Amino acid sequence: MKVQINTDKHIEGHARLEAYFTGEIEKSLERFESKITRIEVHLGDANGEKSGTHDKRCLIEARPVNMQPVVVTEHSDTVEKAFHGAIDKMKKTLTTTFEKQKTH
Repeated sequence: MKVQINTDKHIEGHARLEAYFTGEIEKSLERFESKITRIEVHLGDANGEKSGTHDKRCLIEARPVNMQPVVVTEHSDTVEKAFHGAIDKMKKTLTTTFEKQKTH
């Protein structure tokens, strides 16, 4: 499972941030590792340099093997909260997706 982290121009994407988020994704989605080829994370700030509530966005796209991509989005007041909220949504979505696939 390849992990790719993307940030917009308002989020500083340094090596430490990428290493932390990559580690969290690998740990959180470990049980789906054999079923997913790639995870893309898109971090952004909707208001740019202005402050605001719930203006940080985290979009996570998972690419399951032989299936359409699965996408979740979370908004929060910090990048970290948005990221962890999106990871929780992705775990639930992937669990549901793969359970449905088993029954068919």
